[in-house]
Amino acid sequence: MTLQFYIARRFAVTFITVITMFGGLIFLTDMVEQFRRFQAADISLGRSAGLAALNLPLNLYQILPLLMIIATVTLFLRLARTSELVITRAAGRSAIRSLGSPLVVAAFIGLIAITVFNPIVTATSERYQSVVDTLRYGQRSVLSVSAEGLWLRQTSVDGQVVVNARGASENGTELFDVTFLTFNEVGRPISRIWAESAKLRVGSWDLRNTKNWLISLGLNPEVNAEFHESFTLNTDLTPDRIIEGFRAPSSIPIWDLPHFIDQLEEAGFSARTYHVWMHMELATPLLMMAMVLIGAGFTMRHTRFGRTGLMVLFAILMGFGMFFLKSFTQILGDTGKIPVLLAAWTPPLAGMMLSLGLLLHTEDG
Repeated sequence: MTLQFYIARRFAVTFITVITMFGGLIFLTDMVEQFRRFQAADISLGRSAGLAALNLPLNLYQILPLLMIIATVTLFLRLARTSELVITRAAGRSAIRSLGSPLVVAAFIGLIAITVFNPIVTATSERYQSVVDTLRYGQRSVLSVSAEGLWLRQTSVDGQVVVNARGASENGTELFDVTFLTFNEVGRPISRIWAESAKLRVGSWDLRNTKNWLISLGLNPEVNAEFHESFTLNTDLTPDRIIEGFRAPSSIPIWDLPHFIDQLEEAGFSARTYHVWMHMELATPLLMMAMVLIGAGFTMRHTRFGRTGLMVLFAILMGFGMFFLKSFTQILGDTGKIPVLLAAWTPPLAGMMLSLGLLLHTEDG
């Protein structure tokens, strides 16, 4: 038991060291990138550092599997150079039993990642996206989904327009049972337009079967209500901006994802991307354990066997391969090419099985 605690402690310290070093490097690189990206908006160096700090948790979260395999390789290289692995085997403990504590630590880190780190990432990502939208468009995200349906905000020649629709097409270019509320420059309502449907064209909405209420102080809007079979309303929205307005899966806490998915599907949009992301998050502990097994499979050997650099290279390459396999299956899952569960759970399980086979061959083969 003492040996297990010793290896677990060393592995935890190694992982913290690795994530700290990579965090500093990513922060400095991203700060320069943010300054270059928003140079046209006359962004200051301090503002770019703030954006990089907000984006840092997400960047680290995305590469956690790679950091895990680097920490594993570093740990077992140190144990091999000090002959601690040889002593462990001489004491009657197999190398696979020595992997127990790193696997437990990896699983614990995976659980912490989705229960504690995930909400931090979602909060900073949402704030980062809000600042980026303000710098890019002069306002925050144009789209949100709630129990009341789909909400959009747009700009027209008359002022700001708030749009509420009970349903929409999958790409958001056609709305159903839709209401347009127009406000002037000082935020006072001007008109309310209800339409059976609204289709987005270049620079305008084409409305069908509409009723228009003009809102003025002291007057009953119903008296002067107008009916139109077709009506055109100017807009600055485009299909790309509507899609960009959706909250990214990484900006939603995992515990809020089921409710958000239900709301999105009720509004008529496809929530497959969010389904895939949720299961990918749930598979994080298994993925972390797979990375530990991959790193150990190539580096849990004595340095006198030679080719240490080559083994480290193989471990890193296989880790990158697993990382890109995860990204590839996520894309296939998002596009509906493979089932959601297959896309999310296949990479970590495959990685664990392959690395276990390598370890058994190395130790007992």
